[in-house]
Amino acid sequence: MVYNKSAQTWRRAVPAAALSLGLAVLAAPLAAQAEQTLRIAMTASDIPLTTGQPDSGFEGYRFVGYTIYDALINWDMSSADEVSGLTPGLAESWEIDADDQQVWYFHLREGVTFHDGSDWNADAAIWNLDKVYDEDSPQFDARQAGNVRGRIPSMDGYEKVDDYTISFTTSEPDAWFPYQLTFLLFSSPAQWEALDGDWDEFARQPSGTGPFKMTRLVPRERAVLEPFADYWDADRVPQIDRVELLPMPESSSRTSALLSDQVDWIESPAADAIARMESQGMTITSNPYPHTWPYQFSMLEGSPWRDINVRKAANLAVDREGLEALLGGMMVPAVGTVTPDHPWFGEPEFEIGYDPDEARRLLAESGYGPDNPVEIKVLISTSGSGQMQPLAMNEYIQQTFAEVGIELEFEVLDWESLFPNWRRGADHETSLEAHGTNISFGWLDPFAAFYRFMHSSMAPPNGFNWGYMDDPEYDRLLDEAKVTFDQEAQDALLAEFHARMVDDAAWLWVAHDVGPRAMNPRVQGFVQSKNWFQDLTPVYIEE
Repeated sequence: MVYNKSAQTWRRAVPAAALSLGLAVLAAPLAAQAEQTLRIAMTASDIPLTTGQPDSGFEGYRFVGYTIYDALINWDMSSADEVSGLTPGLAESWEIDADDQQVWYFHLREGVTFHDGSDWNADAAIWNLDKVYDEDSPQFDARQAGNVRGRIPSMDGYEKVDDYTISFTTSEPDAWFPYQLTFLLFSSPAQWEALDGDWDEFARQPSGTGPFKMTRLVPRERAVLEPFADYWDADRVPQIDRVELLPMPESSSRTSALLSDQVDWIESPAADAIARMESQGMTITSNPYPHTWPYQFSMLEGSPWRDINVRKAANLAVDREGLEALLGGMMVPAVGTVTPDHPWFGEPEFEIGYDPDEARRLLAESGYGPDNPVEIKVLISTSGSGQMQPLAMNEYIQQTFAEVGIELEFEVLDWESLFPNWRRGADHETSLEAHGTNISFGWLDPFAAFYRFMHSSMAPPNGFNWGYMDDPEYDRLLDEAKVTFDQEAQDALLAEFHARMVDDAAWLWVAHDVGPRAMNPRVQGFVQSKNWFQDLTPVYIEE
């Protein structure tokens, strides 16, 4: 890759104050800082990385990504009725070159400042791109690079055109490129320089352009966000005075914290606690969104998933309606990566449902049965972004598998260990010789839904093809869809791909989440979008 850089300058509007963003706030008593405080219990076991490119999956983006930072292209999270679409962020507009479908031009928003008062412009944009792509640049951060580069595989080059225009060159024509850029967030070069180029110190005193600024960080305990009064989008200046983010991976702990008024909002409430919370006046919110809870299979030599009979039997052995009841209705049964009403679903012939007799027949055809079960080991987590109730769900699957002749063993990891393993692959030592991994994901765009998992070029460390799927027909369909800019034609190719994937029983599909949250009734203004990410700016506390 070749990256063209220009001389980079940025102005500090408030040099002395910006040098130590948040220090004055930390010195003041917390109780005096805010009249209204929203306390949120996350499922993560630690505060996600706050330097600009979060870890901890999409929960990291939800709470310390799109709150503190902006992307060139943001998500429109204003509607509870329509699936979220793209909206201009730090770029006001963008277009593809009329003569070269590998070149994109982005026209940057003028008049935007970082939290420290320095200017957003093309130099700041290029500096941030070097931060994750140019390993020779002084600001290169391997941790941030590892968190985002796999989400933008088409990036091949970038350069400054003028003070408020930058261009990107992709490795090939890519109709999905704008979606990928929603994951690239922008940190303040001036703040990094003021902190002597120390990313660890920047994590404690971050500076982005987002609607919130972080004023306190206590690892594994809390992060405090407060409104950025000069946020460029006046309609999204936060209504709350203060947000406290609290890591709380155990669902029972989150429930107790809500009911004892230690927090106002909890992510992913335990299904068996919902009735109790409702009886005590708590508000339960939910909304289906592009989410899938699967088992991703290893296709390495020796994996039992290489047998299509085993893959199909597993998909027929899960009682999804029973699991839905276990979760108090807080899921939608999955019969593919996307839902049947989606234009990418296609017309698969293999009908996924609960059919234990057919599952036993398929296993017997391959020499397995109750007296000779197929032995399978899967990596699972105790909690995590989008993981729903992973322990209870996996124990339920383990029971239904046993009834047809599948002996399921788990390697239980915390989310912060399971998630980075995703890009290491089934053959990595941290995979512990497992045959599958249970990591939920979002399918907001074709790359996120299919390409990063199923294309052979996305095998580790390039992407999330953890199981080393290598199917030439998959590659052909995805490659063709990627360079098809006509939406209807692209949808048809993706539908053909997805139908083939379902007919191959390429994964075990279990559930689509509905994003349940529980809140104290004094929490008002929240609009739950059909998205993994949510907008905290309209939320307020009604006393």
